[in-house]
Amino acid sequence: MDKLHIKIYNKVKELPESWNALPTNDVFLKTAFLSALEQSSPKNITSQYLGVFKEEELVGIAIIQRVEMYLEDIFRNANDKLITRKSKQLISKIVKGNTLVIGNIMHTGQHGLFFKSEAISYKQYLEQLSIAIKTITVDLKEKQSKKVRLIAFKDYFQEDTIHNNQPFFKSNKLYKVEVQPNMVFNIPESWNALEDYTAAFTKKYRDRFKSARKKGKGIVKRELTAEDLNTLESEIFQLYKNVSDNARVNSFILNKNHFKLLKGELKDNFKVFGYFIDEVLVGFFTLIINNQALETYFLGYNPEFQYKHQLYLNMLYDMAQFAIENNVKAIIYARTAMEIKSSVGAKPKAMFIYMKHTNFIANSVLQIIFKYLNPVTKWVERHPFK
Repeated sequence: MDKLHIKIYNKVKELPESWNALPTNDVFLKTAFLSALEQSSPKNITSQYLGVFKEEELVGIAIIQRVEMYLEDIFRNANDKLITRKSKQLISKIVKGNTLVIGNIMHTGQHGLFFKSEAISYKQYLEQLSIAIKTITVDLKEKQSKKVRLIAFKDYFQEDTIHNNQPFFKSNKLYKVEVQPNMVFNIPESWNALEDYTAAFTKKYRDRFKSARKKGKGIVKRELTAEDLNTLESEIFQLYKNVSDNARVNSFILNKNHFKLLKGELKDNFKVFGYFIDEVLVGFFTLIINNQALETYFLGYNPEFQYKHQLYLNMLYDMAQFAIENNVKAIIYARTAMEIKSSVGAKPKAMFIYMKHTNFIANSVLQIIFKYLNPVTKWVERHPFK
């Protein structure tokens, strides 16, 4: 039997040439994206890259991120009542510190694993991944005196074959937790233009579309160039922070230069659209073209203009329009704001993670804590089409 072994890389430039040659179409696993991420990573996230080899052949890869969690990053809303603040402080004592994430914590979805199923089995691949996790854990302890507190495999759809490997997760004491769904809009092949989309709406939702467009009339929209991203870097970052700081839980703050560097690496596969009122940037959204899918990425807006001009809803419509006009099969709207995303056509797809705390007692209460940090949101799914 061919011997399997692993190599752990700390820098993208160290990766073997065979990395990009692997038959995965996921842009999030390619070196261009990983390089941009490495150069613009939030200060509390360090990425490492796993290569699984069969003899000399690269047969599997994984992205493993070390995330350093701190109270001020996890909970950024400072307007909480005293009891809420106290409970958050208690929770942060358990979850703060070093977390190892198998995948990319900065984006919804499974963008951390790939192996050649004709070369090795899933079981063999996960066993090699387990060796890598142990190696990184020991290294952190010995070289930096830091302890890994949490381990998480993130974001798998219900149909993902990883779920067939329960003996692996059980033996490693990782348990399965359902997280907020990923909102996915599968676009009918017959649609070629915005009119096809709006014609499919019921009267109620067509009226809603017209109303949003009317409110957005004063907005000048344009795609931002690499030069724009450089010039408008501070404004874009502030608009992103406006939205990010209102999230219930955060695990990072983007680096100011993130979008500029991503544009430099991904070129035309990374799109940034700016919304201007009287030549002032009041909102933006970003898209990543990932093979046949359009991945919505970060966005931001000035809350003063949000309601009056329906900025967020107009962005969702503009994302749909871009996807239809560019013959994309699906828009990955990601999680959060499920109700409004369902109103533009997205459907919820259940997602799961596997996780554990390295402390036995903390691990026993982790599910309760996770439910607090990631509560099941009650929302009403909208059905906008006839």
